[in-house]
Amino acid sequence: MNPLSQKITFISLMKFTMPTILMMLFMSFYTMVDGIFVSRFVNTSALSAVNIVYPVISIVVAIAIMLASGASAIIAKQMGEHREKEAMENFSAIVFIGIVIGIIITIAGILKIDTILILLGANEAIFKYCYDYLIVLLPFVVFSVLQMLFQFFFVTAGKPMLGLITTFIGGIANIVLDYIFIVPMNMGISGAALATGIGYTIPAITGIVYFFNNKQGSLYFVKPKFRSNIILKSCTNGSSEMVTNLAVALTTFLFNIIMMNYLGEDGVAAITIVLYTQYFLTAVFLGYSSGVSPIISYNYGNGNKQQLKKSFKLSIMLVSIASIATFIISLSLSDFIVMIFAKRGTNVYDIANQGLILFSWSFLFMGVNIFASAMFTSLSNGTISALISFLRTFLFLTVSVIILPKYIGVNGVWLSIPLAEALSFIITLICFIKKKNDYEYI
Repeated sequence: MNPLSQKITFISLMKFTMPTILMMLFMSFYTMVDGIFVSRFVNTSALSAVNIVYPVISIVVAIAIMLASGASAIIAKQMGEHREKEAMENFSAIVFIGIVIGIIITIAGILKIDTILILLGANEAIFKYCYDYLIVLLPFVVFSVLQMLFQFFFVTAGKPMLGLITTFIGGIANIVLDYIFIVPMNMGISGAALATGIGYTIPAITGIVYFFNNKQGSLYFVKPKFRSNIILKSCTNGSSEMVTNLAVALTTFLFNIIMMNYLGEDGVAAITIVLYTQYFLTAVFLGYSSGVSPIISYNYGNGNKQQLKKSFKLSIMLVSIASIATFIISLSLSDFIVMIFAKRGTNVYDIANQGLILFSWSFLFMGVNIFASAMFTSLSNGTISALISFLRTFLFLTVSVIILPKYIGVNGVWLSIPLAEALSFIITLICFIKKKNDYEYI
């Protein structure tokens, strides 16, 4: 029996989504460890450099997650409609396209690296750190794209635990190599980039091997067929996730520029710490939304409205509880979280601690917004999904981060995300109500 077709209960839903939640938590954890090693064993200027370069990484992730989320929803729906051969041909084509895109980004990035870093705002003090980090990471872009694709497709294939295991192994390798390259080998920020690249490579290679050899499973590589309508639909259906990550690239750039103007490199280091914390604490929302999406897509394609309603009801309950818990954790443990990255009493520590307390209010709204965007993607409604993502991570946030600091100073930077999430939450509720009759999830 296809794992996506099982009867939905609280227990079955948690069993299916938990591997993806743990996978996202672990991914965010080892990303945080990168930041901790760079901050503690190199310096906070190097940590600032990682955040200056981050928009490049966000663009890569944006393209990969667009293909992965958009195509996985279509492929899961086709599997629900018992069109397995077509689903596997489309899956194989999407992976091939991802590889080609990764190669193009690597070549273009290496050829134009100086120009890219100047555009991102790297000044003389941190330019070399930025260069050393990006030049090492660029050759691993293909593996980064494949890792993201396989995270989604392992779940679609009904093997979320395999995605968790491969991510865990890659993450452990990243953490161990962070220490080896940065501390005893004294490779500095280049060592952090190399460790990250190897961390991408392990799950990517594992995915290639698995899908080449899994001939008895529900999803494996076959001769690809490049159907332009499916490729276009994958891109449009996954556009909300792409918009989210492109917006992250732009808003990270804006945060860096504004913080550099207000507080210099210490401000950029502080916003980096808060963004690392956000990535870790929202991993539950991202992991759950990714894990439940194939179930929603399958039942939508199968016309099982009762299962669809149950998925929606349980998801809203779980995400709401997690949102409140995340808010309480962030608010009550802000001092401890910041201290992991920066020593108590330093300027970076003081800025980040104050900022995280204000920033924490965003977690009350973020979970439902993230789930809503993923849910509409699962229902093959890329338009609504993209609208929520665009407003949440781009329009509302960009306007907030530009306007608020003019009136309330640096606190406006920290409060821009809570305001953007609250406004997006209102839009999300409106979309839920307006579309309930179309999909009958209520």
